[in-house]
Amino acid sequence: MRVLFVHKHCPGQFVHLARALAADPANEVAFVAAEIAAPIDGVRTIAIRTARESGPPTHHYLQSFENAVLLGQAAYRACTALRRSGFVPDVVYAHAGFGPGLYVKEAFPEAALIGYFEWFYRPHGSDADFLAPYAVGDDEALRIRTRNAPLLLELSQCDHAIAPTRFQANQFPPACRARMTVLHDGIDTSFFAPGRRGFLPAAPFATHPPPEIVTYAARGLEPYRGFPQFMRALGLLQKRRGDMHAIVLGGDGVHYGRPRDDGGSWREAVLAENPDLDLGRVHFLGTVDHARFRAVLQAAHAHVYLTVPFVLSWSLMEAMACGCTVVGSDTPPVQEMIRDGETGLLADFHDPAAIADRIEQALDEPDRALALGAAARRHIVQHYDRDRMVARHLDLARSLAPQTAAPVRKMAAVGE
Repeated sequence: MRVLFVHKHCPGQFVHLARALAADPANEVAFVAAEIAAPIDGVRTIAIRTARESGPPTHHYLQSFENAVLLGQAAYRACTALRRSGFVPDVVYAHAGFGPGLYVKEAFPEAALIGYFEWFYRPHGSDADFLAPYAVGDDEALRIRTRNAPLLLELSQCDHAIAPTRFQANQFPPACRARMTVLHDGIDTSFFAPGRRGFLPAAPFATHPPPEIVTYAARGLEPYRGFPQFMRALGLLQKRRGDMHAIVLGGDGVHYGRPRDDGGSWREAVLAENPDLDLGRVHFLGTVDHARFRAVLQAAHAHVYLTVPFVLSWSLMEAMACGCTVVGSDTPPVQEMIRDGETGLLADFHDPAAIADRIEQALDEPDRALALGAAARRHIVQHYDRDRMVARHLDLARSLAPQTAAPVRKMAAVGE
């Protein structure tokens, strides 16, 4: 079977599936992407780029749409070059929304197109107005609605649509949801597995016996992932627990929501707002590799994951797979993964005191905390294990692939 992946980022959500397909010599796999972070062995990777980016005088509602079109054009050119080289996929997986998948069907009309849909934008009742309910004015609401244009175009042409969680699928209008299957990409539960709590190699602190360790991780230390609320909760806890240390993972970039008007980082702003924090017991490790991330999770006596109603982070499920006692926000994406008091502890996103109380509960009741972590791991292993999810993706791809698919012929280099 020939399979093509199309995404703005490589490998993105397709990492496990692409590796599994490439490991089988009966398959031929290619990946078209604008940003290539980690090429996969056995996968032909084609980088694309646009000649320009949108900006004035394009209407500001349409700038993200124009960027999607520009990226779609670049991906289309790469696809037609692949076709000339002899590579015609049986199945295409396209991550929808940023644009690379917009015109794939024009290049490969005979291929089965599976669209991966992460998010449908809503101005009200979801992420946009969660932090500031009255901040979304009419102009911003219309701009947010318009961001769905490329998503709807891609949905109209795909042969099958998938979304990683029920919550994310439910953001789409009913007519769209009717065409969707909820199918996660999977968590590597062999790699993300429990370790020794309280033990962290090359720890940033040197106290013995090991202190109470509370961890927090996000791609960016920003309001969408509850970083201000976490730090305020931490300030309350520090006054009560002299042996508690916090390890914070994440960069200063803004990945979701808007950057600060002053150009500074949210970390700097939050620290300025909490001058009483004992920074000798707060350790900012920045962005770390997967092995270090796992080691931090395994050491945690409590792990905090907060998010507005938005795309769920892999990090929550990886923490659960490590057997962490998770204190999460009582928001719909987290509620889908964690049952309060059974597989973790939930608290009001907006209430740092409540978050602090639940963290303290986990620290005060270690036996119960271990039981919650074990239940969290069982849930991820039973329902989201990588091998189980990859098998479902493969079944879907095979069911959609043309029954008359030609024997695989290794492709020539693009341009030959």
